[in-house]
Amino acid sequence: MSAAIKVHLIAAARPNFMKVAPLYHVLKRAPWCDPLLIHTGQHYDHNMSGAFLADLGLPDPDHHLGVGSGSHAEQTAGVMTAYEQVCLSDRPDWTIVVGDVNSTLACSLVAAKLLIPIAHLEAGLRSGDRTMPEEINRIVTDRLADLLWTPSPDGDENLRSEGVAAEKIDRIGNIMIDSFELQRPQIEALAMADGLGLAPGGYSVVTLHRPSNVDQPAVLTTIVEALLAIAQRLPLVFPIHPRSKARLTEFGLFDRLAAHPAVHLTEPQTYNAFMSLVMTARLAITDSGGLQEETTYLGIPCLTLRDNTERPITITQGTNRLVKAGTLAAEVQAILDGRGKSGRRPELWDGRTAERAAESLKRHARIKAQALEGAAP
Repeated sequence: MSAAIKVHLIAAARPNFMKVAPLYHVLKRAPWCDPLLIHTGQHYDHNMSGAFLADLGLPDPDHHLGVGSGSHAEQTAGVMTAYEQVCLSDRPDWTIVVGDVNSTLACSLVAAKLLIPIAHLEAGLRSGDRTMPEEINRIVTDRLADLLWTPSPDGDENLRSEGVAAEKIDRIGNIMIDSFELQRPQIEALAMADGLGLAPGGYSVVTLHRPSNVDQPAVLTTIVEALLAIAQRLPLVFPIHPRSKARLTEFGLFDRLAAHPAVHLTEPQTYNAFMSLVMTARLAITDSGGLQEETTYLGIPCLTLRDNTERPITITQGTNRLVKAGTLAAEVQAILDGRGKSGRRPELWDGRTAERAAESLKRHARIKAQALEGAAP
């Protein structure tokens, strides 16, 4: 490659920027690459400020699409329309999409139709549950991508079973571990548990937001009953997602949690503040995807209130277990009694994923360039 290649890094919300940041820094240092940040604005977040970007060492986005909220169709269409205009006026050599949000799918569709090569970071993850919109986004994005960066062997296997050519698949590891290590000094300095009067290892972190857990009164009631039982022995720190708070209030459950002296209800936390809580927790109770990975990396038991997970390596190798609401209290008791699940860090979850992604991109960009030169008349 004689000239630097222009790369669009797509981000839709705070978690995307966390994943993009380590790769942006590596690519920015590379003389062969010119990375540009594209913020689709799919998720409006008043905390997406200059201070947040500065914490990550990121500049203001080069392009802000400002799409905002809406239905899945509205968001996807809005991002497609806006990103197409960016590509037509500032065409990249590669588009890098992250994860499984609607913006990931939308920008992949635009790039594919404009014949712009696509790299998918966190490719190959599958839950097997097509009722989840994210699963549809993962499947379609992986079919369109020219380069698929997987975090674990199960990702490779999923892609091969779907007919993806082996030369398109590069297992590079888990980019969120890079993000965590990038932020670790700031995370450790916060000491969030101290501010709540909690001792290290003396509490659990709770996160809930999935419709299957919070939208059905009977299910959410069972979960709240379990949390109240757990709080009799182990304090809980529960940063409440807006969706969950609305349902807890609607179903008459919020005040029951708030009244318990060992249940610490908080507003949603920044990444650094939340990970400060996670680092010194005895265990985590969640229905999130990312926390399953971070607890595995940190060796902290994790109980996931879901029927399936797109991150099965956190179960086969890590500290994660899938649990039902009705057995949650008993599972926590088992951990407190020393019968919890132990695990190990998966291969390549070492904080160097961004470096491997950059090397992979450089190699594949050279192959693409050579193929184009060979096809030229």
